[in-house]
Amino acid sequence: MIDGALRARVESALGQGVVNAARLSGGDINDAFELTLTDRQSVFLKTNAQAPLTMFAAEARGLEFLEQASALRIPKVIAASAESERPGFLLLEFIRPARPRRSFDDELGRGLAALHRAGASSFGFSQPNFIGRLPQTNRPHATWAEFYRAERLEPQLRSAIDGGRAPTSLARDFEGLFRLLPELVGESEPVARLHGDLWSGNLHVDEHGAPCLIDPAAYGGHREIDLAMMELFGGFGPRVFAAYAEAFPLTPGHAERVPLCQLYPLLVHVNLFGGGYLESVRRVLRAYC
Repeated sequence: MIDGALRARVESALGQGVVNAARLSGGDINDAFELTLTDRQSVFLKTNAQAPLTMFAAEARGLEFLEQASALRIPKVIAASAESERPGFLLLEFIRPARPRRSFDDELGRGLAALHRAGASSFGFSQPNFIGRLPQTNRPHATWAEFYRAERLEPQLRSAIDGGRAPTSLARDFEGLFRLLPELVGESEPVARLHGDLWSGNLHVDEHGAPCLIDPAAYGGHREIDLAMMELFGGFGPRVFAAYAEAFPLTPGHAERVPLCQLYPLLVHVNLFGGGYLESVRRVLRAYC
């Protein structure tokens, strides 16, 4: 299932042989496998011959950043390919899925609150990373409004226009939003430690029925970003949000800011899947400008 050259590199990283590689379903970008090793333990392999050379190292760094918070289960990183090697790969602990236990939603809400409270040194991250297959810049900024504009909205807007997925007139529409952004983002909050791509497909259930977060696009940002993405694509029960609010109450005006926080993933979807998401982007702009 994996070719000999990749197998040899993986075995070198693991320090033991691979006796079986079983393909796993569910990934829409990368190939995923459960590897059975000579000691009969399993590890998770993610690989992609076409991925940017930095993708898997960046994901490993994001997973470690989230795990350091000790808030929710995060797969442990075993190894990532060097940035000069193709195909790139990432080796993680294998977490066999189970059914969610009764306390799952409470644990997820409270764990996410703890993750956000763990904070970060600045709005940004130590290196660029990816959201899906799209590059994501993370240069530090002093305020959330500056970061959200320069590192999130503007790059995706430029990509959409340059790629012919959005008209040039959309840039003029965004100028009005950018002028208002320092007021629209609400009162200042401490930098939160974000998953960054928190839709239901990146929530896993571990072997004990507890929540586990996978496939991050991690950085230091505003906590309402994770929550707004969870609302945008669904798949999270109301108890998750209630448990979060009990553990880490939201600031006044948070409900009015949800569409603003959803603007970034909507632009990402314009660039990933085409202009079908443009009307949703325009609807958000009309709500604020």
